[in-house]
Amino acid sequence: MEKVAFILKTTAHPTRIAIVQLLAAQESLSVSDISERLSVEQSLLSHHLSGMKLKGILSSTRDGKNIYYALKMREVIDVIQCLAACTFL
Repeated sequence: MEKVAFILKTTAHPTRIAIVQLLAAQESLSVSDISERLSVEQSLLSHHLSGMKLKGILSSTRDGKNIYYALKMREVIDVIQCLAACTFL
């Protein structure tokens, strides 16, 4: 239960959930790709990405000027899918 609580606390924002859903469908995406797909400013997006990386939800790699993010803690997908399937939401 502690792991589920940690996941819920770390992803408890619509932008963060959208990031997880994008990265669940793609192996990795650059900050600019995520920004474009979610229509979110890069500065705000970088704040969300760095927070989730610090907590171990995401990983990142640098390729020149670009930083690519990937989902590191795959259990996050299960928690979000489970909540999305709830009939009371």
